[in-house]
Amino acid sequence: MHKPLALDLSRTALLCIDLQEEHRRDSRYLVEGFGQVLANVARLQQAARDAGVPVLHSAYIVDSAGDAMRPLHPVMADGRSAFSNAGDPWTALCSEVAPLDGEDLRIKANASTFSRTDFAPFLRERGIEWLIVVGVWTEACVAASVKDAVDLGLRVALVKDACGSGSAAIHETAILNLANRLYGGAVIDTRQALNLLAGGEVAAWQIEGSVPLRYTFENASQTYNSL
Repeated sequence: MHKPLALDLSRTALLCIDLQEEHRRDSRYLVEGFGQVLANVARLQQAARDAGVPVLHSAYIVDSAGDAMRPLHPVMADGRSAFSNAGDPWTALCSEVAPLDGEDLRIKANASTFSRTDFAPFLRERGIEWLIVVGVWTEACVAASVKDAVDLGLRVALVKDACGSGSAAIHETAILNLANRLYGGAVIDTRQALNLLAGGEVAAWQIEGSVPLRYTFENASQTYNSL
């Protein structure tokens, strides 16, 4: 259901998840429409900075030589992580959405940004209640971070066209799956997020009840567009 939404910007942060070069350079991990995702994120970052809203960043980097890797983590023949391996220049955050001096960056070796146990206390100390969430991949690191945020009692405004995955189908169904569990939060687009960051109010899709979106193969994309 679409209902009015406005944010207390003094209690809001923008979380940018894993916007790394490998998603536009490594043929195994390309994100469909990544250029537009980056453009939308860059607009949101500038609006957040203009509004005095903290811009937070995470990057997925696995040090296969030093980290205690998960037992079933995918590796290459030489033992290095199959993705986001430390020392690979493509783990760098894309320059157009990279942190400015003083902005928080969490390096993690797991899907959720909250796998960094110092992240939740960081947010609590700053009185953050709402996270505007953008990034990749929608069904993986974005989903894990959103679910952890909700479990911690944070409200999430998930910006659907500032997230992405390996295909539109993966991305859209991931957004729908998250929307079905986005208790206390909302699904919005970049235009609406910019309005919120300017102090405005929008009519945002907000969950009522449990699992309201019973989509099918045939109507999944239509349902996504209706959010």
